[in-house]
Parts: sequence; structure tokens; C-alpha cells
Amino acid sequence: MKRNQIGKTAVEVSELSFGCASIGNLYREVSDHDVTALLNCTWDRGIRYFDTAPHYGRGLSEMRLGAFLRGKNRDDYVVSTKVGRRLSPGGALDEADGFVHPLPNDVRYDYSGDGIEAAFEQSCERLGTSRIDILYVHDIGSYTHGAANVAHFADLMDSGVDRLQALKNAGRIGAFGLGVNENAVCLEVMREVDIDVILLAGRLTLLDRSGEEELVDLCRAKGTSLVLGGIFNSGILATGPVPGAHFDYAPPSAGVLAKVTELQRRADAVGVPLATAALRFAVRHPAAASVLLGTAKSKSLTRNLDALDAPWPDGADGIFTPMEDR
Repeated sequence: MKRNQIGKTAVEVSELSFGCASIGNLYREVSDHDVTALLNCTWDRGIRYFDTAPHYGRGLSEMRLGAFLRGKNRDDYVVSTKVGRRLSPGGALDEADGFVHPLPNDVRYDYSGDGIEAAFEQSCERLGTSRIDILYVHDIGSYTHGAANVAHFADLMDSGVDRLQALKNAGRIGAFGLGVNENAVCLEVMREVDIDVILLAGRLTLLDRSGEEELVDLCRAKGTSLVLGGIFNSGILATGPVPGAHFDYAPPSAGVLAKVTELQRRADAVGVPLATAALRFAVRHPAAASVLLGTAKSKSLTRNLDALDAPWPDGADGIFTPMEDR
């Protein structure tokens, strides 16, 4: 599988990557057996970049990914995880933040230098490694924190960024950046500091192209890579505008439904599944260093990878024309 460089660093990622939220029991419990089968499927299909986070099952995703990778050559794969949340021992939970039966850990936000380093060391322990290839600052921004982001952002700028740079200088991480769901905080951070990479979820998709308004050009100018996540906008680009579809983890507005209905019409007109069009848009986008695929089922992963390998009909690129131009 093709590999792409992250920023100006030595880190190279496979153009397709696996997002490990599902193996943290996102929305439903997944057995250890099914997790192993799924991760074996990713490896067999050439995926060598795996993204996880303490948030995913309160450490469960990291532990499961670490167990899978433990017998493999450390130089054969790339791992990213995230900082900004610190875990500590807590009580058992049936569900937390959409994750079923997470590990019994409490969580609190901490974007300070000490908090970032502590979270980093915890992740290394769960993953069974002494270094992380890419470390993302997770969910900084008002999209997640609202008014509380003022204090979190100050912590990141006052000591967090310096600690990230120190970890990079020491060879403990290969690259660092942001893992977020919004454009605004990316622009805000990039005005203050240089970062290697942004994992941008849901803002550079076939449906939501807001990342193209300003962020893509700024990344290109500064040499910052983009990894694209949330390419189905939490489901609606996979299912189409059907009852029960979700956009950004909530029922879609009338405007979103109208846009997806138009995209579905375009896809039907050329005989292409809407989900395949969404995948192809992301993978072919010139700003994308890697595209995250996240699923709990080997069958779904195989279907998506096979769809990308299938011939693309002549004239089907018209699906990608920006909505406002049609």
C-alpha cells in the first residue's frame, strides 16, 4: 500500500489506516476473538497505520491494539494515540460516552505539559511500546468544551506544546498535532505554533467540505499533513438519507438531508454506491495523507477495501462537484 510522509518528519503512513474506536466497544460490545480477526484483516490487506486513543473504551482500545501488535516488528507499523484526557482507576461502568463496558477508569481533561506527558506514558504502557509515532491533542476546541475551552487552550499554549516538542526532540514521538472535529481550533493553533499533522474528523468529506475553505490551503503553506477521519459523517454517507441516519452523531437537519439526497441521486445516476463515492472522495483528495476506516466488522472493512479496488465508471467524478456549483 502506498505510504505518505507526515509533515516534514520521518514518519510515513499507509494511505489507508484503521481507526480503533470500534475495538473500544463503540456503541456495542465486540469480543476479543472478533477484535483479533478484524485486526488480522487490516494487516492482511496492507494497512500499517493504526489510530487509537485513551477515550476509546477508557483505555480498552489501546490495550487491545497493543496486544495485537506486540509480536510484530516495531518498524513495520505506525501508531497514533491522543492526549488531553487522563485516566485513573475508577468504578465499573456499563456505558460511558458511547462505549459499552469500558475499562473501569475515571477520566478528566488535562492539556497541560504535565498532563500530556502523564497521559502519553499511560498510553505507552497500554500499547506496550516506548514510543508513539504520532501524538494528537484530542478534542481541544469549543466544539467539545464550549466556554471551558479558554482554560484548556491556555494550558496547551502555556506548557502543553513545549512538552510535545520535548517528547519529539527526545525521540519518544515522531510527530504531533491535533485530533479534532472542527476547523476553527486548527486555524487558531496554527497561528501560534507549527504542528506536523491534523487528524480532521468529518470536516473534509463528500458532504462537509468546510475544511477546504481555509484549512487545506494553510496546511499546504505550512507543510502540515491531514489525516481524514469521519468520512461518512457518523453514518449518513454510508446509509444515505434513510430514517434513523445520523450526521455528526445526531439526527440530520433538513438541509443536510437535502444535500445527502442530492448526493444519493448523483451516485445512483452513475451506478455507484454512495458509500463508495464518499470513500473515493477522501482517498483521492490531494490533501489527504491517510484516510481512516473504522468498523467493528471484518466483512464491512473488506467490502470497503474491495469497493476502492473496483473499476470507477467513466463520468462518475461528477459526484464530487461541490454542491453549491450545481
